Amino acid sequence: MQKNKQTTKTINTLNDLAQLANYSLMDTLNSDPDAKANGIDYFPRQVFSGHYVPVIPTPIESPVYIAHSKNFFDELGFADSLATSEDFIRLFCGDTSQLPKPLRRIGWATGYALSIYGTEYYDQCPFKTGNGYGDGRAISILEAVINGKRWEMQLKGGGRTPYCRGADGRAVLRSSIREFLAQEHMHALGVPTSRSLSLYVSQTEKVSRPWFLNGSYSKDPEVMIEEAVAITTRVAPSFLRVGQLELFGRRARKNEHPKAMKELEMIVLHLIDREYSDVIDTNLTTEEKVVLLAREFRSRLTSLVSNWIRVGYCQGNFNGDNCAAGGFTLDYGPFGFIDMFDPKYQPWTGGGVHFSFLNQPQAAERNFHMFCTALQPLLKANENELQQIEKIRDDFSEVMQIKMIEMWSSKLGLQTFNATLFNELIKLMVETSVDYTIFFRELSGVPDDISELTKSFYGDSKYNENILKRWSEWLEKWKLLINDTNSIDINSISPESREKLSEEMKQVNPKYTLREWFLVPAYKEAQKGDYTLIKELQEVMTNPYAEHTCEIEEKYNREKPSEFFEIAGISHISCSS
Repeated sequence: MQKNKQTTKTINTLNDLAQLANYSLMDTLNSDPDAKANGIDYFPRQVFSGHYVPVIPTPIESPVYIAHSKNFFDELGFADSLATSEDFIRLFCGDTSQLPKPLRRIGWATGYALSIYGTEYYDQCPFKTGNGYGDGRAISILEAVINGKRWEMQLKGGGRTPYCRGADGRAVLRSSIREFLAQEHMHALGVPTSRSLSLYVSQTEKVSRPWFLNGSYSKDPEVMIEEAVAITTRVAPSFLRVGQLELFGRRARKNEHPKAMKELEMIVLHLIDREYSDVIDTNLTTEEKVVLLAREFRSRLTSLVSNWIRVGYCQGNFNGDNCAAGGFTLDYGPFGFIDMFDPKYQPWTGGGVHFSFLNQPQAAERNFHMFCTALQPLLKANENELQQIEKIRDDFSEVMQIKMIEMWSSKLGLQTFNATLFNELIKLMVETSVDYTIFFRELSGVPDDISELTKSFYGDSKYNENILKRWSEWLEKWKLLINDTNSIDINSISPESREKLSEEMKQVNPKYTLREWFLVPAYKEAQKGDYTLIKELQEVMTNPYAEHTCEIEEKYNREKPSEFFEIAGISHISCSS
């Protein structure tokens, strides 16, 4: 792969960006041998081999600018004016017909396999073979090396690909706003994630989508509605997924074609080059690299999931194809941030308990097992490395538990975890119906009594004498444990140590999270052409640990209103298009 070039100058034009293009995936991996040379490849078909299909995105009609990530633009060295320039809008709305060289007109889509909670599936593929499942509306259009770091830029809603399974390849404004805001919010929370670049909407193009009636309690969509088409560009070091490795692992395992084993090795080495080159020595053998890859991915995945729980995030649909092999959050479809604490919280009606809030460590373990299974064909002649992989896989739950204990300790301000205190807390949180985010933020103030904590209580719990007594007892136990086990400079004995403890806890317990009932008014106003709430949410949610104005606090630091509970499209969703 070409050595990364360093640039520090501001990128003011598309021509400036073009000079940084470097298409490593297309230049080093195999194209589908049955692909059309012109990139016009929009109808469902089986893709039997190759790592990607060349495809030209389908531009949205009459696009207009909604927003861009000013923080990410600044990190990349992009001028803010670039987001509203005509040629930039054309490219990131799918029109590749007028690009400066060396930008390429043809982008790429990738296939992947489907596993759900550690079980292989084929029926979701229209051909029942697994050869038609993949990026149905996500088309990557650019890889660029910017300030020494490689970024891949992908259009969400860029039109049909051979993996579209008969759908229209489009994303709607509602889901595009959710993903655009969520990615930058997660980055600000300190959680590894893909990033948001830009968001545009068509003034004329609409598509039909299933949705709910206003105020409905239904778990299933009841009507078809017309929604505006939009495109958001998501950016990451790569979009390689566990599901992709699974696809090539399955083909190699079953010897589906003569190049199957070679293509598995190629994509695994490409993954290492793209995502793990800083920790895996290029001079090692392939077998040694594979073992290190498994160990490093395990570390990243366990850290990622513990961070999700730290901030109250539930992925909702954590299949293998929604699990980034680079160990970051990917695919903001039926996600949600928890309001009232419930270990079984699940924002997606199709997700089930297996992808619920506190079951995410187990779901991650199932994905990791599939990841290791995909790697195993490369080690079948090397018993030592094969045993190492199996040991790494078998130790996942132990590593996950260590990460979870570290995370819960940090949320509670404890330098020594205490299982009894923690279990009492979880039981009380469930019985009391506390707001997850508000509770931990108020606890971060190291309160003298429980009056501050009751701000997080839903319903009548704050008037229940028995519950209040138990909370008071728990709070005293917590303070005693902090004072007995924490170092002297970070406990609650002196004002100085108390302040330091509070500051450290506030760095891991956000004040604001992107709750669905904040998003609904934003996308409803946007449907009328008013993007004010999007801009406001951008500002608040990219500073989630900060103290904002009293007006912002009253608006966004509060419990979910009772009238929104169980309402379709607010408390739960059934699709994410």
